[in-house]
Amino acid sequence: MANQVSINGMDIQYDVSFRDIKYPRLEFKTGTLLLVLPRNADEKEIIKKHEKWIYHRSLEIKTALETSREKTLVLDRTDDEFKRLVESFAKEVSRELGVNINHIYFKKMRSKWGSCSSKKNLTINTLLKYLPEDLVRYVVYHETVHLIERRHNKRFWELVSSRFENPKEREKDLLGHWFLIPGF
Repeated sequence: MANQVSINGMDIQYDVSFRDIKYPRLEFKTGTLLLVLPRNADEKEIIKKHEKWIYHRSLEIKTALETSREKTLVLDRTDDEFKRLVESFAKEVSRELGVNINHIYFKKMRSKWGSCSSKKNLTINTLLKYLPEDLVRYVVYHETVHLIERRHNKRFWELVSSRFENPKEREKDLLGHWFLIPGF
């Protein structure tokens, strides 16, 4: 059952999932706030503690939903074409950055475009095939940079910025495309 909280005049819908975990987690993976809380946690207290983050993230998602109307999807790229594009660019990027990618996996992911494991494996969301080539390239580069810098810190963003101007805008563009994908 969805709950609602008002922060700075903005009504924000949220769901709560109580689990056997130690620390609370806040997620906006599908555009709706999900509080994943330890069984004894007070949801109102968690919301109050993180209300600034919740408010700003809600604004980002609202903007992404509005701008998604202006975006288009690539509907004629086959799975094989997509995999070749990703593999080709990953090879180019790994040479450029001087890193080795162990393996590239492709799978449908519910909350992110890609990931990079400590074993030097990239996992690329198959839904990325619907995005323009420049965003596919951006995601592959972003994930490959994680082989050099694991966290999204200043050094990470400097490395990404060396290849792609204004990565924060690309991140917003990715979020806007997220809401266009069929089934989300």
